[in-house]
Amino acid sequence: MASRQDGVTQLYDLPQGGGPERLPQPEKTKDKVLLDERGLLDLPFLALTVLLVLIGVIMVFSASYARAYYLTGNSTYYFARQAIFAVAGIAGMLFVSRLNYQLWRSASFIILLVSVFFLMLVPIIGSTANGAKRWIEVAGIRFQPSELAKIAIIMTFSALISTYRDKMRTFRYGILPFAVIMVVLCGLVALERHFSCILIMLLLAAAMLFLGGVQLKWFALGGIAVGLFAFIYLKTQGYAGSRITAWRDPASDPTDNGYQILQSLYAIGSGGLMGLGLGKSRQKYLYLPEEHNDYIFPILCEELGFVGAVVVILLFILLIVRGYYIAMHARDRFGALLAAGSPRILRCRPSSTSASSRISSRPPAFRSRSSPMAARRCSCSCLRSVSSWPCPGRTTINSCKAKGESL
Repeated sequence: MASRQDGVTQLYDLPQGGGPERLPQPEKTKDKVLLDERGLLDLPFLALTVLLVLIGVIMVFSASYARAYYLTGNSTYYFARQAIFAVAGIAGMLFVSRLNYQLWRSASFIILLVSVFFLMLVPIIGSTANGAKRWIEVAGIRFQPSELAKIAIIMTFSALISTYRDKMRTFRYGILPFAVIMVVLCGLVALERHFSCILIMLLLAAAMLFLGGVQLKWFALGGIAVGLFAFIYLKTQGYAGSRITAWRDPASDPTDNGYQILQSLYAIGSGGLMGLGLGKSRQKYLYLPEEHNDYIFPILCEELGFVGAVVVILLFILLIVRGYYIAMHARDRFGALLAAGSPRILRCRPSSTSASSRISSRPPAFRSRSSPMAARRCSCSCLRSVSSWPCPGRTTINSCKAKGESL
């Protein structure tokens, strides 16, 4: 029976006694330990994910066939790889989303240790590309451990925050363990000379701690520490400083650091309102470097124009908003944090060296790389898994506060 208590509607009868209030748990069965028993599909989120992947695969083919033919003699080389990863990613997403998301609570620390292990291997056996050693190559497939570290941050922070609960406002439980994790991860990524990834991980960590209820004064102190670190890093690592200089004024070095930026701006400007048409880009003919990777968005702007670019951005916004909707309807604190953190991987994409990336030069569903796509599919899997176990009655998380499982 529904009743009122302290202005909140009680949708379920609460247990009597002094123990903690819990949501009613489903009856356990021997043949369903890991799989969700509700099995609900969040169709809007699934549809948006599949639609963006399909658009991304099409754009990878359109943007890459000239360079693929020039380098390999096969114009569908990058397209075929992207299509295989897309199909495998969606299949893996559907399978993982069927698992009970509580599995990730205990597995989060294992994933964290695995990511630390691989990050330690990068300086030793990592493969080098474009002057940076950030990948580990296995069976011809390059894997970027820093992408796994982002997933580990969300899962580990969600598990710790949901465990410490009211202790999050103390230094011992709300700051110290999280600071140790971030120092280790950021220190290992700094060895890869990957400043943008460090910023992403710090933003993810700050967002999770904010959701966890950490006092605001720690964010001020953390901002000062990060600013000091960034200043020292940019002064000691010349490549990062030169990229920021080129981002601010690409015309100052048009043949070196600013070349790629200017070419991407030419692509965006050539698209106009409606674009040149799908497949009719001119900049992809070896003028714009990394046109099928980090700079695929300028090609999309050139071919589909301002209208097409706005449509794609709106699709990403809808995907993120739907992710937060799932978080607001999560069953418990861990699920809410896990679902709220996953969309931030899509949001926390810092600008690359191009001025065009102030919009977003590299939509994560589009880039022709396996590691970022795997990380995004993993975050989508977590969201879909949480959506299969909503708060009973599909009430918002505020309505679950009376049951002791609020965010």
